[in-house]
Amino acid sequence: MLKKAFRCLLWLAAGLFALSLVMVLLYRIVPVPVTPLMIIRYAEQKKKDEKAALHHYWVPLKHISDNLRKAVIASEDQRFFEHGGFDLEQIRKARQENKIRRRPRGASTISQQTAKNVFLWPRSSWFRKGLEVYFTFLIEFFWSKDRILEVYLNSIEMGKGIYGAEAVARRHFNTSASDLTRSQAALIAATLPNPLRFSSRDPSPYILRRRQEILRQMELIDVPPQSE
Repeated sequence: MLKKAFRCLLWLAAGLFALSLVMVLLYRIVPVPVTPLMIIRYAEQKKKDEKAALHHYWVPLKHISDNLRKAVIASEDQRFFEHGGFDLEQIRKARQENKIRRRPRGASTISQQTAKNVFLWPRSSWFRKGLEVYFTFLIEFFWSKDRILEVYLNSIEMGKGIYGAEAVARRHFNTSASDLTRSQAALIAATLPNPLRFSSRDPSPYILRRRQEILRQMELIDVPPQSE
């Protein structure tokens, strides 16, 4: 019985490993239609008897303003094009700062956030963190940096029921992702740490201050052009 159970566990592990590879390879070329977070948020709204909404429109990276591309890199992960998925320098800095900070800050890269958003669930645990590391390695190996950024900008939560650049551009600025200005892009990036608390459509004084800092950072960083 123990041998049979062990064999079943091995087959299950092999099946899950194969499925994860298939999904990563599929999403290397196919638009991501929906993520676990989108489904969870929609179910939460339904459970609260709220008017459930899910706004999500996939657009290629070339149809997303370079302003937004630069703003999220300036705000979220300035060494995105340099690291292999994990920014060890920022991890060390975060550990040192968190010894004295009241609220600990994370050091998740855009690659890690993409892995979590597309393949996993939002609730944090050591098990989920381990899977996040695993999927981050996979997408860094199989996807290009532009593909990671494309999936990130199309899948990340940017407001209540709003996911991705095109949806937030339409809902908050009555424009398209390709036409977002520097100021609009910086506002969107400023809300990303907590898009359910902060809004790029009705920014608080705190978000306006963050926008100015992001605009300043955008002038200082060098982001390579999109690959053809």
